[in-house]
Amino acid sequence: MDYKRLTIRGISYSQTQSGAYALLLEHEETNIKLPVVIGNFEAQSISLGLEKDIHPPRPLTHDLFSKFVLATHFEIISVIIYQIIDGVFFSNINFKNQTTEEELILDARTSDAVAMAVRFDAPIFTTQQVLNEAGILLELDDPSKQAETVEEIVAEGNLSSLTNEDLQKLLDDAVKDEDFDAALEIQQEIKRRKKKID
Repeated sequence: MDYKRLTIRGISYSQTQSGAYALLLEHEETNIKLPVVIGNFEAQSISLGLEKDIHPPRPLTHDLFSKFVLATHFEIISVIIYQIIDGVFFSNINFKNQTTEEELILDARTSDAVAMAVRFDAPIFTTQQVLNEAGILLELDDPSKQAETVEEIVAEGNLSSLTNEDLQKLLDDAVKDEDFDAALEIQQEIKRRKKKID
C-alpha cells in the first residue's frame, strides 16, 4: 500500500473539549494537516518524547514500555494510522526484532502509537483514505475574517446554513486559531455536501 508519511507539527489545547489536546500531524508532500484529539497524559508524553534532553524523575508508561521493547531486542520501525471511524483514529505499531528479524504488529491508540514513535525516531504514516476523510488543507494567505468566532458558529450548529465559500473561510480561520476540533466539524460538513453532489 502507498502510505503517506506524516510529521508532527505541534500540540495545542483543545478549545471545545475540556482537558483534551489536538495533536497536529502534517503530510510532508501536500501539507494536508491531520488533527488528532488526545488526552492530557498523552500530550505530555509526546512532548517529553520530542524533547530528548528532558527526563522525568520517574519513567512514564511510554518510557517503561520503550525499555521493555529494547530489552527484548525489538525496535519500532513505523507507526501506521490506517483508519478513522466516527472521528476515532486506529493505528498499528510495527516492531522488528534486531536479532531474529521477527516482525510484530500491535494495535494501539494513535496517541500511544505516536508517543512510542517519537521515542524510537520511527516514521509515522497514514493512508490516502484517512487523509481524504480527516485531512484539512489550509490556505493561510486568506485575510478574511468572520464577525463571530469560529467556536461560536460551530457551537451554534449553523454550518448547514452557510455557503460553501463561507465554510472554506471558516475552516481556514479555525486552523489559524488552532481550533482543530471545530476545523474537523467544518471539514465533515464540506465532505457531506460533496457526497450529496456525487
